[in-house]
Formats: sequence, C-alpha cells, structure tokens
Amino acid sequence: MGLPTLTAMVVGSMVGAGVFSLPRNFAQATGAFGAIIAWVIAGTGMLMLAFVFQTLAVRKPQLDAGVYAYAKAGFGEFPGFLSAFGYWASACVGNVTYWVLIKSTLGLVFPAFGEGDTLFAVAVSAVGVWAFHYMIVRGVKEAAFINQIVTVAKLVPIILFVIILAITLQGGIFSGNFWGDGGDSSFGGLFDQVRSTMLVTVFVFLGVEGASVYSRYARRRSDVGRATVLGFLSVLALFASVTLLSYGALPRADLEGLQQPSMAGVLEAVVGSWGSTFIGIGLIISVLGAYLAWTLMAAEVLYVAAKDDDMPAFLKRSNQQGSPSSALVMTSALITAVLFVTLFSEDAFTFTLKLCSSLSLIPYLLAAAYALKLSVQGETYDTQPQGRRKELIIAAIAVVYTLFLIFAAGLEFLLLSCIIYAPGTALFVLTRREHGRRPFSPPEAILLTALIVGFVVGLIGLTTGWITI
Repeated sequence: MGLPTLTAMVVGSMVGAGVFSLPRNFAQATGAFGAIIAWVIAGTGMLMLAFVFQTLAVRKPQLDAGVYAYAKAGFGEFPGFLSAFGYWASACVGNVTYWVLIKSTLGLVFPAFGEGDTLFAVAVSAVGVWAFHYMIVRGVKEAAFINQIVTVAKLVPIILFVIILAITLQGGIFSGNFWGDGGDSSFGGLFDQVRSTMLVTVFVFLGVEGASVYSRYARRRSDVGRATVLGFLSVLALFASVTLLSYGALPRADLEGLQQPSMAGVLEAVVGSWGSTFIGIGLIISVLGAYLAWTLMAAEVLYVAAKDDDMPAFLKRSNQQGSPSSALVMTSALITAVLFVTLFSEDAFTFTLKLCSSLSLIPYLLAAAYALKLSVQGETYDTQPQGRRKELIIAAIAVVYTLFLIFAAGLEFLLLSCIIYAPGTALFVLTRREHGRRPFSPPEAILLTALIVGFVVGLIGLTTGWITI
C-alpha cells in the first residue's frame, strides 16, 4: 500500500458511525463553548497519540500490527496479549454500533427495524456480518481497494453538510447554545460537561492507528507515520466543523431530542426532507466502509499475534488469498454475539459506543507508555538522537491524556471491560500450553487477579442493577 491507500485506511477507519451522531451526543452533554474545549482537548490528546504512532513506526520499524506489538515490546507478553485482545474486542464492539445505526436509519422508513435493536434488525444485521465476512475472505488487498473508493464516496455528504450549515449559520441560535446547562460557565460545570463528551470523542477518533496496524503492507515505512498524521488532521477538522455548526442550526433542546443519526435531523431542519434522505444514504455508505476497515484491522491483530506465538496457533491460519481466515471467523462470531446482546440494552447505540471506547483505552495507554519508555531510557536514540526531548514531551502528554480518558469513562465501563478481558485470558493460557510453558509468571498472576476481581464486581453490578447496559 502506498501513502494514499494508507491515508484512506486511517480516514476510512475514523469516519464511520460516530460523525453522524455528533450533534445529538454533544448537545446532550454541553453547549458550543464546552464543545470547543472538548475538541481542543481531544484533538491535542489524539494528535499526540498520532505522533506516538508516527514515532514508533520510525524507531521500531520491525514491529508490525501497531498497538499490540508496542505493548508486548514495552511491557511483556501478558500485557501485549491484553492489548491485542482488547483492541480486537473494541473493534468488534465498534462494528456492532455500525449495524445498530444502519438499522436505526432504515427504521425511519421501515418500522420493523425500530432503532436498530429489534429482533428483526439484529437478524438482518447478522446476515450482513457474514456477507461481509465472505467478501473479506476473498482477499485483503481487494477489500482495502474497495475501502479506498468508499472513503471518497462517504466524505461527499459530510462535506456538503458542513458547507450548507456554514452558509445558513444563524448567529442568534448559536449564541443561545453557547453555554451548556442553563448558562453554567463555572469551571466545575464546564469540566463535567467536557468530561461527559470524552468517550464520544474517543469513539470517533478510533482508527488513528490504522496505518500502523497495516505497517507490514506499507510500500515505504515512512508512509505509515505520514498517513497517520495526515488522516488525523483531516478528520479532526471535519468532526469539529460538524459539531460546532450544528449549534447554529437548531436550539440545543431540539438537538438533544433528535433521533440518531442526528446529522440527518439537523440537515432536514435546514433544507427540508431531502436532507435526511441524503445523510441517510451517506451514512450507510460510510458505515459499511468503516465496518470493512475495522473488520480487517481486528483480524489482522489476532493473526499477527498468533504468528508471534502470543495467540493460539489456529488463529495464524490463512487462505490462498492471504486473508487471515480463522481470525476473521472469530471476529465475525464476536460481532454476531454482541449484536444479540443489544436486544437487552436500553440504548444499544450509546452502550456499544461507550464500551467500544473503554476497551480501546488500555491498548492506547500501553502504546503511549512504550513511546515514553523509549525516550526516557534512550533506546534507539544512540543511533537516531534527533528529537528526543520533543518525543518525550509528546509521549508524556499522550500518557496523561489516556489516563484522563480512563477517569472520564468511569468505574462502570472499566468493570464492563473487565467482564470482556477476563474470559479472554483463556486464549493466553491455551497459547502457553501449546508451547509447554506455565500459564502465568508471578507478576502476570497479579495482573490476572486484578482482572478477575473486576470481572466479579462487574457481574455483581449487572445482576444487582448497579450497572446497566
């Protein structure tokens, strides 16, 4: 893959379901001023993460599969395994949000789909999951080419949305929406508002590491870092524009009450009913393209981990087209399982969005911490001394940002993540047994104990109603 294809993978991974839900999600949390602060924080933090992946791609060119490889190299096999498993699980849960939003969009025309969480909607989505599975199995390169085309196609309605809202912006409505929560401009009030948007911003930025995941396919290694930063900056400008311009189209109370995809409701209020249809079509194209990219990335992480003997051997199988067939089967199976879980959720889209974001935080934190470790210890800087201080500062900011995201996610989603992480360790045990090794070393056993405690507390929370989905 060259620079344009790698950049398309980054943009295609990030521009999915999230952008179409931004107006309502932000309006429920804050006003325009809080949104500006949120995007500054999220943009700075995620840009630092993008620079982290750029730095690691240059300083550790032998490490493939990005997030997983960096965690293992920096902190050992078990943290590396958890990073790979968490990243994979996050991608699978994120793919469920795509199907929920597609069916919610169709539900505006066909009531049987409801808001994407009816039995009929879930059944149709499951068929779609395995149809895409068949297409991806036919070849990674062909699927990546399709994603490049879809990436261009899905940007058209979003860019047109931004242009129309910029032209029709109503200053009076925007100023009325400037402060959130009844005009509470105190530091505490703004902090709470901004904090409540953080998982939303993480969700829309997931995929910033897309080029590094595919580093083994890159024509030139230097293109990996360039594609990461170029794709991120383009998407940040788009997301911030969609959010802020929406505050100039409708009062905040109306934005809060819109059905997802809320971009459709905003454009319909400005130009009429054709706007909703136009956005709906763009959403379906966008979401299916993002689904394709994320399914590829999820399977790639499992496959490379298995090739490095950090996942069971059956996951390293590939077919004649070079697709990681076993990893793709496992990926599609988890997506299908989570789809059926949404039948019991009060708000399927919001639940899967926040769970997806929460699962991604540990892999991101470990990657940022590895970059910080390299710069502190000076590894690779003896032969490439340039930029050490700058890269240390970037990595430190990225670590602080991801720790803040874990705090913003809250205990509920941290425990829900443990419910997924803990059973996944069975794959780690199976891998160790395949190589005649003891399941856990003493330090790894401590980490496992923490996961099990979180798993038990999370289950108790679900059964008592303290944690809801």
